[in-house]
Amino acid sequence: MDIFRLDQGSAPLLISLPHDSSHIPDDIAARMHPSARRSPDTDWHVARLYAPLAQALGASLLRPLASRYVVDLNRPADGHALYPGRRETGLVSTIGFDGEPLYLEGAPDVAEVQRRVNDYWRPYHAALQQELARLRALHGRVVLWEGHSIRSRVPMLFDGQLPDYNLGTADGASCGAPLQARLDAVLQGQDGYSHVVNGRFKGGYITRHYGRPAEKVQAVQLELAQYTYMDEDSLDFLPAQAAGVQAVIGALLRACLTED
Repeated sequence: MDIFRLDQGSAPLLISLPHDSSHIPDDIAARMHPSARRSPDTDWHVARLYAPLAQALGASLLRPLASRYVVDLNRPADGHALYPGRRETGLVSTIGFDGEPLYLEGAPDVAEVQRRVNDYWRPYHAALQQELARLRALHGRVVLWEGHSIRSRVPMLFDGQLPDYNLGTADGASCGAPLQARLDAVLQGQDGYSHVVNGRFKGGYITRHYGRPAEKVQAVQLELAQYTYMDEDSLDFLPAQAAGVQAVIGALLRACLTED
């Protein structure tokens, strides 16, 4: 069973897209509400945004082949909350971003959750760890870039409209101050999009767990508001709009390649 796709590069940069896929295996989809089978909370088209940039920059690109509804790769394997006290989806979530149930009846039991962790979560994280180690061995340093996107309005998760670019560094813990300053300068230097650093999205499990600046492994998460590059209702990719988004992402990724 293929779990992920890894395109290896030679630059000290790994781009991870843990919510890129909308595929739900038939045996799981059969137990879900029809609306959930579409995996509406997918980070739609992020591979289409990032793949050309990864190729141009020589970065590695890692993406799963199953939906976050199967198991959320950006949550800890023990299921602990990322944002305690706030409503959020989980490791094997039973609700979507609209707060509605995903399953026709009942939630996956403890044994099924563990199977999904073993079958999907652990292989993805093993690949991520191995690729970070390979690139760090080559260069003495590496940056892990977490590429995400979300609808611009999700009342269950945040009030009002999300800024266009939401950069997360776990409040500065997952990357060094020089890198965060360069990234902030890129965002400050453009006037086409709104942005925030360590706002509602400070970085999920992957950013927080793997970002170890003292060990020359830095991690950054970017959460994009989807309307900037796609139609949030039809889910259609909008190439003309996406070109501007890609230009800014490209500048951010190049900032990651600058040695501190």
